[in-house]
Amino acid sequence: MKTLKEVECGKTVTVKRLSGEGPVKRRIMDMGITKGVDIFVRKVAPLGDPIEITVRGYELSLRKADAEMITVE
Repeated sequence: MKTLKEVECGKTVTVKRLSGEGPVKRRIMDMGITKGVDIFVRKVAPLGDPIEITVRGYELSLRKADAEMITVE
């Protein structure tokens, strides 16, 4: 299993698990990133932070630290 941080640009992946706890996990879930949802990685900034994704039909930017908490396949 890999994290969202490791996914290459242009790939679509499915969320398998969210790690992290409390307010951080809650914030990620409030953005629509929940188990079973598909995420398309649109762009990765030159230094790798942030990552631009499309989830549930809208665009979102995530920090690497947050992307590391999302296990995908």
